[in-house]
Amino acid sequence: MDLTKIPKQFCENIAVALSKEYFVMNMLTGEAGVTYALTPQHMKRLSQYISYQIAEYEKQFGKIEAEWTPNIQSPLQTKDIMGGANGDSGKK
Repeated sequence: MDLTKIPKQFCENIAVALSKEYFVMNMLTGEAGVTYALTPQHMKRLSQYISYQIAEYEKQFGKIEAEWTPNIQSPLQTKDIMGGANGDSGKK
């Protein structure tokens, strides 16, 4: 596969919801998004892979200054993605 020929988008936000059986990860660009369901094992490997890639980046380009604050609620909630009790998207 030639990775240079794959269409690319800038991901503005990532939202993750979870249950005991799986994680649901939404990668959002504007009003569009792609949703992935991952097993806990796959999500853990993804986390390890991303940590490795960040460490490699920082070795080459220097420390990335970023702060994650887990108490900030995302403007997009799982209920908005999955819809209300009637199955609607929550949009009017």
